[in-house]
Amino acid sequence: MNKDQLAKALSALSDLVSRLRGPEGCPWDREQTDSSIKMYLLEEAYEVLDAIENGSPEGVCEELGDLLFQIIFLASLAEVRGEFDLTEVMEKIASKMIRRHPHVFGDAQVKNPAEVSKNWEEIKKTEKGASDAVTPLLERVPIDLPALMRAHRLSARALQSNIVQKNEANPWEQAQAEFDDLQGAIAEEDKERIRILVGDLLFSLANLARHFGFNAEDALRGANNKFIESHTP
Repeated sequence: MNKDQLAKALSALSDLVSRLRGPEGCPWDREQTDSSIKMYLLEEAYEVLDAIENGSPEGVCEELGDLLFQIIFLASLAEVRGEFDLTEVMEKIASKMIRRHPHVFGDAQVKNPAEVSKNWEEIKKTEKGASDAVTPLLERVPIDLPALMRAHRLSARALQSNIVQKNEANPWEQAQAEFDDLQGAIAEEDKERIRILVGDLLFSLANLARHFGFNAEDALRGANNKFIESHTP
């Protein structure tokens, strides 16, 4: 990777966004706000995932570009408001990554990825400080995440912070218990209870997936693709 070329390309893309939003630019781009752009940001992120799952390097390259454009666009909106600019975005994430990897950039020692994750959470708590102490730990997991992904994050956060103890019923037993409850509700044809218990079962299955080291959101995406393939002539 040529660093000079990288710097020029990033600067040129930032200038392009500024021109699109300038007086002589695009009327549509000038009208956009954080709220109108956020859905495009989400869509582009999912298109990156699709390209990765399809094993298409060209597709990943293109979709990463689309996602990067949305990030630069949002930074441009903030810059106009005098809040921050793209340089600050990059400087802050670089500082954060250095701070959260003391085993790489400092003297900390780790034995495995689990210790890295534990240190990450501890450092994150210190960063948040007292200003974030009033926010319940689980409520800090972003609400706009896809439901299965959020369930994964919630169960992981609860375990890491000892909200849920490791010696509680294992995830497989929890999933079986939820399934048994659901079976009873179906036998009684209690639709409202079925709705609630389906949610409980999905949460327990997301926790089961996390326990075995993978993400239920990814697993379901794979199942969706398999369904399409098996039902496509």
